[in-house]
Amino acid sequence: MDHLVRFGVSVDRQLLDEFDRHIRRRHYTNRSEAIRDLIRDNLVGREWSEDKETVGTITFVYDHHVRDLTGKLTDIQHAYQGQILSGMHVHLDHDHCLEVLVVKGKGSQIRKVADALVSVKGVKHGKLTMATTGKSLR
Repeated sequence: MDHLVRFGVSVDRQLLDEFDRHIRRRHYTNRSEAIRDLIRDNLVGREWSEDKETVGTITFVYDHHVRDLTGKLTDIQHAYQGQILSGMHVHLDHDHCLEVLVVKGKGSQIRKVADALVSVKGVKHGKLTMATTGKSLR
C-alpha cells in the first residue's frame, strides 16, 4: 500500500453486528481486511460490466451419457478457443463429469462462452466465476 488512509463509517448497529459475524465466519483478523475485500469485489464486478479484459472460471457438471453432449461441449470449446486458456475434466461417478475451464477476455465474450456451455441440454449445473487479471487492483 502506497498510502494508508483512515476513514470513519456510520453503520446501523444490527448491520454492523451482522458484518462482524461475517468477519468471524470468514476468519478475517479485522474489519479493515473485510472492507478491502468487499471494495475489491465491487471493482472486479465493474471490470466485468465495463467489458474490460478479465479472467474467470466456468465450472459445469453434466451427464456424459446424454446423446451427443460430449461432442457439443467440445465443439463449443473449439469455437471459443481464443477465450479458453485451460481446462480440467473430472469423472465424478459412472454418469457425471465435472469440467473447469479457465477463461480470459472481455467480460461479454466470457459470458457468451459460459452461456453457450451451461445452456446445452444435459448440463445439470454450471457457473461462471468472475475474477480479475489484477492489473487494476491494489
